[in-house]
Amino acid sequence: MPVTNVTHDIDSRTLTITAEFAAPPARIWQLYADPRQLEKIWGPPTYPATVVEHDFTPGGRVTYYMTSPEGEKFGGYWVLETIDEPNGFSFEDGFADDDFKPIESMPVSTNTYAFEERAGVTVATYVSAYDTAEALQKVLDMGIVEGASGAINQIDALLAG
Repeated sequence: MPVTNVTHDIDSRTLTITAEFAAPPARIWQLYADPRQLEKIWGPPTYPATVVEHDFTPGGRVTYYMTSPEGEKFGGYWVLETIDEPNGFSFEDGFADDDFKPIESMPVSTNTYAFEERAGVTVATYVSAYDTAEALQKVLDMGIVEGASGAINQIDALLAG
């Protein structure tokens, strides 16, 4: 499994996931930069993602929805902040309604994804920071650790295919 470590810190309001992949950083980068590949790894296995908009540039927006096993759709969005191809990128990630407008009552995270080659593997570090401890606790209670880990763990299969 690619995920090697998961930690969360209520005091710093962060969730950090570390994973390792037998592919160069440029290949891992491409998974996020290409909307069709992103669809295969963004949602957990039982909640596949459909990317609607994908402007992978600073200030650009990515919109998507995940579909539950029952067919229910849950929207989300990214607002890209920085792009450092192929080393990583940062973005704001939030929950969205059916029109991809932010749901104000739901947590928003600031995310930094970094891809670094070490000893022939790419170490990916995914850090999500929240404005409040309550916001982090809310997504933890919603199952973000399991969902994000399940999504990241799909990457090996995509790389092998």
